[in-house]
Amino acid sequence: MSTERDTYDVVVIGGGGAGLAAAITAASLGRSVLVLEHTDKIGGTTAISGGMVWVPANYKMLEAGLADTTQAAWQYLRTTVPGCENDPRMCAFVARGNEAVHFFDERTAVKLRPVRRYPDYYPDLPGATAGGRVLEPVPFDARSLGKDFALLRDPLAEFLLFGGMMISREDIPVFRRMGRSPRALWHVAKLVLRYARQRVHAHRGTSLVLGNALAARLLRSARDLGVEIVARASVSKLVTGDGRIAGVEATIDGRSATLCARCGVIVATGGISHFPELRRMYVPRAAGDLSATVAAGASYAGVELARAAGAAVTPPSAGLNDAKGWWVPVSRFVRRDGSAAVFPHVVTDRAKPGLIAVNKDGRRFVNEAVSYHEFVRGQLRDPERSVPAWLLCDSAFLWKYGLGRVRPFALSVRRYVESGYLKRAATIEDLAAAIGVPALALADTVRKYNAAAATGEDPEFGRGSNIYQRHLGDVEHQPNPCVAPIERAPFYAVAVYPADLGMAAGVVTDEYARVLTPDGRVIEGLYACGNDMHSIMNGAYPGPGITLGPALVFGYIAASHACQGVAN
Repeated sequence: MSTERDTYDVVVIGGGGAGLAAAITAASLGRSVLVLEHTDKIGGTTAISGGMVWVPANYKMLEAGLADTTQAAWQYLRTTVPGCENDPRMCAFVARGNEAVHFFDERTAVKLRPVRRYPDYYPDLPGATAGGRVLEPVPFDARSLGKDFALLRDPLAEFLLFGGMMISREDIPVFRRMGRSPRALWHVAKLVLRYARQRVHAHRGTSLVLGNALAARLLRSARDLGVEIVARASVSKLVTGDGRIAGVEATIDGRSATLCARCGVIVATGGISHFPELRRMYVPRAAGDLSATVAAGASYAGVELARAAGAAVTPPSAGLNDAKGWWVPVSRFVRRDGSAAVFPHVVTDRAKPGLIAVNKDGRRFVNEAVSYHEFVRGQLRDPERSVPAWLLCDSAFLWKYGLGRVRPFALSVRRYVESGYLKRAATIEDLAAAIGVPALALADTVRKYNAAAATGEDPEFGRGSNIYQRHLGDVEHQPNPCVAPIERAPFYAVAVYPADLGMAAGVVTDEYARVLTPDGRVIEGLYACGNDMHSIMNGAYPGPGITLGPALVFGYIAASHACQGVAN
């Protein structure tokens, strides 16, 4: 797939959420834009994500009657994000986030709506909100992509039903009720029939939600606006000229090409998650090398391209409190095709009633219903005992909620047990032997937990004590949506390890996403956004969508600035 020309106004390296946001911004401003994507699919990690976009005081939430102000946002950020108040980039994000949402809504197919009930991750802190700061993509009908549907990265297979059906957040509890509610059963039946009709003409369901809908909307916008997209393109160098970054050297279809960029080059390759030597500079050794992000497959990171051009990068981290990873616990398995994979335990199981996490001593070590970032921080505070940790439940929980890649209502779990992914035993003591923890300790842990759980209490960790935790629990289970006894044999366990959902370390930029040198000078013509940019969150995780929110906003800011002052 060759390019149509050798000179563009803007060249974007990376076809994920941030790169596509930058591309459609520049194109909507009348610029010629080229996107170079190393893999054979468009969408990056955005396409497999939950699609949450955190933008405080956005007009969508205000229109929905949800109160927020930039003052309240600052109050919350000051308590959760170290050093944010003195960061001009954070100031730009808070001040211009709403502007970016307006821009995409008015000029592109990127349509977002407020999630009315999705609390910030530390809801008891000053300035936190119960919902609305996080936006989600409006569901998208992929039939409008035509042949480009095949170019869009598929969601993780483990999150699809029937080999290709996406399920929205709202529909998950409906599926759980279908065995006892005729209305729920009818709703599920309609969804399945719709999916069956779609599969006649497509390789998977065309009703897209979550991050796949966002990636599809970005791709649709790029096509509508005339953005040129080249997949399987390898960028080896940033080209300089007239004292600025003037283009890139790339290999496309096996041929080398020099591609000029009159306004600028925007680096958005997804960060350093899959580059172990770089990643280890910013995370504790006990964190390992696992990542839940999409591997770009390149032999270099965009961060390295920028550094070779003189860019400054995030200083190495000193320890867990200074780590620059966004954490998620994952379970590990091998797919039927032999590929190694991880399952991110984000919201589907940990906070539901009837599950606990134990360490190698057979003891609980963390409130299981905290955010995935805080859960892994709990592991890394005592990695000798808590890496891996074990998520433990009974058969009633497994049937209703599933566990990791074991889905709810699974008629058989034999293949998961035989593969070693899922441990099963008739008693808690036998399960302790299966997972290698002291039997007496585990039995005592479950006994103490069950005694309090019978009345919906968790005196040891206070599980279900705030609105965020209760939101992730099961609202139909009372009195505590996050707490229930573990009683019905057989019992099950899955091992979970630390992994990242992206790295907060990257290229140092200013408030316009311009790349800076170690002495603070601007590298003219070079911008970075998404996970290639040193995050404004600085390794903190204050709420859902704090990677995608800044990715879209700084994609917009970078492209807007790059396109200023250059004649059409």
